[in-house]
Amino acid sequence: MIQALDHIGIAVHSLDEAVVFYRNALGLTASPVEEIASQEVRTVFFNLQGVRIELLEPTSPDSPIARFLEKNGPGIHHLALRTDNITQQLDQASSAGCRLIDPTPFIGAGEKSVAFLHPKSCFGVLLELCQELKKEGHL
Repeated sequence: MIQALDHIGIAVHSLDEAVVFYRNALGLTASPVEEIASQEVRTVFFNLQGVRIELLEPTSPDSPIARFLEKNGPGIHHLALRTDNITQQLDQASSAGCRLIDPTPFIGAGEKSVAFLHPKSCFGVLLELCQELKKEGHL
């Protein structure tokens, strides 16, 4: 079930500009940039003792992040909760009346299995559920 806050997603217009701020003003080190083609986004993470900040830059004007930026401007986009069983967590949320954006998990940043819960069901917060994928040779 839910284990921890995994990361806070922040939508930005320019990943390059935002990374400079987080590096220079806050002294944080960025992960390599990753492009998630299915979500039309480029991401980078900053690790803060187990909780990460994810910056999200749209790669298409029609992407979910581009639409978010157009409507809201830069800022917090979502909170991601780490789970040990994303399928069971989605079933529990659905059974409790939560509207699922993604009834089936997909592969997101960091090769994690992810799915989103609709903010109208989560008191105005877009929630992402994420689970580490089991690697070959590991339990």
